[in-house]
Amino acid sequence: MSTPSVEPVPLPAKRRLAQLAMLAFAVVIVMFAYANVGLAIDKQIPSGMLTYGLSLGGFMLAAYLVLARFAPWADPLILPLVTLVNGLGLVMIYRLEQSKAFGASANTQLLWTAVGVVLFSVTLIVLRDHRALQRLTYTAGAIGLFLLISPLLPLLGKSENGANIWIQIPGVGQLQPAEFAKLALIVFFAGYLVAKRDVLALAGRRLLFIDLPRARDLGPILIVWGFSLGVLILQKDLGSSLLIFGTFIAMLYIATQRTSWVLIGILLFVGGAILAGMVFDHVYARFEVYLNPEDPKLFERELGGSAQLMQGLFAMATGGILGTGLGQGHPKQIPLAISDFIFPATGEELGLTGLMALLMVYALIVQRGLRTSIAARDPFSKLLAGGLSFILAWQVFIIVGGVTNLIPLTGLVTPFMSQGGSALLANWILIALLVRMSDAARKPPPQAIQDEGMTQVFQR
Repeated sequence: MSTPSVEPVPLPAKRRLAQLAMLAFAVVIVMFAYANVGLAIDKQIPSGMLTYGLSLGGFMLAAYLVLARFAPWADPLILPLVTLVNGLGLVMIYRLEQSKAFGASANTQLLWTAVGVVLFSVTLIVLRDHRALQRLTYTAGAIGLFLLISPLLPLLGKSENGANIWIQIPGVGQLQPAEFAKLALIVFFAGYLVAKRDVLALAGRRLLFIDLPRARDLGPILIVWGFSLGVLILQKDLGSSLLIFGTFIAMLYIATQRTSWVLIGILLFVGGAILAGMVFDHVYARFEVYLNPEDPKLFERELGGSAQLMQGLFAMATGGILGTGLGQGHPKQIPLAISDFIFPATGEELGLTGLMALLMVYALIVQRGLRTSIAARDPFSKLLAGGLSFILAWQVFIIVGGVTNLIPLTGLVTPFMSQGGSALLANWILIALLVRMSDAARKPPPQAIQDEGMTQVFQR
């Protein structure tokens, strides 16, 4: 009797079919919303609905095929969830375009989505083993720092709306390098903390109920803190400053499990921001608007005023619980509705219920990323997946907190929804990294695959 040959067991077909069904369902929801906008504005289904639907569906089908081929064990929920958020962002930008909002272009955003899917696919194809990034720890750190300071370089940087966060690339247009810098810095943080976590976890003196770190180990957090304040002061970019420093503190906590690092980080950033607000006018203006947004003088101030914040709050109040309905609001009255304030524009037409559903989708994406971090088999993967998941959640919190006046307003955009290429492309790369690590974490060991293969052979 000949011994049956053993072949690697592919991911169960039911799971891949379920993922494809969820992708199709996400595209159907997007097309339903798209038709709703057209019916509300023109009393007819938009003529380009089929084109948008086929384009979005085709892009996501291509992403699915690449994922099924190069990351077959990856979490099946991540791609459909991202497709839904990205698609709803396209719908809102189309709706803003119909209301003649300045700069809104659904075609442009669809093009950026296509480029994002290409980068997602290229990342999965080229990066077969994400652990190779650990060897590039300091290279990634240098690249991240260069990208952050590049808007300050002569002939390259471009100031807009009082912030120096853009660079001008001939033939391409404007890009926000901080969106890509955050990915490089997370790779650096993960590699550095894996190498130094034993030292950073050592306790020094005890203050009340907290074990403080040793004074000699405070160097890394002080350096990142100083650099974050430099971004805040020189680039006038509170969002990137808060995003980078908060992510570093979160990853430091994941690596060491010491609450004292979190408390020290909070005290350092709050103290530094208050000091910067006392010394620099543009930082003080942000806090002034945060504390008194209803002040008529601030509302009427042309630069750095509270008009856009208040208009966003008015819009969400108008939407109420269930919203005015897609296509039936007045999003044109909200300044920067296509970028910084797309969340309030969505809230006016979908209401609190729609916003809570949207935030739940973001929460599910983050939850799947954190689940990948827990399931990862090596410290670098745990830190990298945890950092990428946290920075996505942290960015959503910062932008939602800003437009609802929970925290001072920043210049960040809503991931996958706001119009623009920089954030969208960077976030698609972020998702590709999470998918790659999910595949590695969920893939059974070779022996388990071989045993399962033998079982299937004998069952035949």
